[in-house]
Amino acid sequence: MYQDKTLVCKECGEEFIFTAGEQEFFAEKGFQNDPQRCKACRDAKKRAGKAPRELFTTVCANCGKEAKVPFEPKNDQPVYCSECFAAIKAQQD
Repeated sequence: MYQDKTLVCKECGEEFIFTAGEQEFFAEKGFQNDPQRCKACRDAKKRAGKAPRELFTTVCANCGKEAKVPFEPKNDQPVYCSECFAAIKAQQD
């Protein structure tokens, strides 16, 4: 039913493919207009409005490796690196 379309990005002027799968997804979501920007320009526009996330460095309470977390660690609770956190979470499930 849908066929790939070649469109031109209004930001960078480059051609991009609006695939049949993407068209089907747009139709399911009720979008009536084709995209006007390529994937790279859409992603750049999304990132432009967001402030960079501040990361805090701490030591994992389980393995002792350095861990970067998106919150300021407090001394009253343990903080884990992503690997240890995932392992602990898997044990709880």
